Amino acid sequence: MRTKISLFFSIVAIGLTLIGCFKREEYPVEPSISNPVIVDYKDSIYISFDFTDGDGDIGLSPEELDPPFNEDSYYYYNIYIDYYEKDDEDGWVRGRDVNGDSVVFPYRIKPIIVKGKARGIKGTMDVSVIEYRNKSSEQSDTIKYAIKLIDKALNESNLIETEPFYPN
Repeated sequence: MRTKISLFFSIVAIGLTLIGCFKREEYPVEPSISNPVIVDYKDSIYISFDFTDGDGDIGLSPEELDPPFNEDSYYYYNIYIDYYEKDDEDGWVRGRDVNGDSVVFPYRIKPIIVKGKARGIKGTMDVSVIEYRNKSSEQSDTIKYAIKLIDKALNESNLIETEPFYPN
C-alpha cells in the first residue's frame, strides 16, 4: 500500500513540475525592448534587439491604412530608429540631413503571427539599415541609434540606445 501511495505522489509531483515548465510567461501590454546590438556589413548594418509584448499585437498588415495608421500619420510606422552623432564639442547630437531635418529611420513591420489566441510574445527583431550614416557630416565617425517600438494599440515601448558605433 505504501508503494502505491508513494508512486501516486511521485507521479503527481512529476506532473506538477512539468506543468510549471510550460507556464505561459506574462508581460505588460506595452511593448518592451532591450539589448540592442549593431552588426556591421560595411555597406549596411543590422540593428538587433529583444522585445516582449503582453497582448501580442505588434505589426500592421499592408491593408491597415485607416486612421491612425494612414500614410500621413505618425502611427503608419511602428519602429523608429533615431540617428545620433558624437559632436566633438557638444556631445551626442541628432544627426541632420542636407535640409537640416533630424535623421530618422521609420519602419513598418508586418504582424507577428501567433497561432491561437492573442497572448504575450517575446523574440528578437533584426532591422536592416542601408544608408546608416551621414557620410557628408564631419561628426559621423562615432554614431549611435535610439530605438522605439509601437504596437497596434498605440502603446509605445521604452526607448533604448545602442552602444557607440565607429563606422569604417
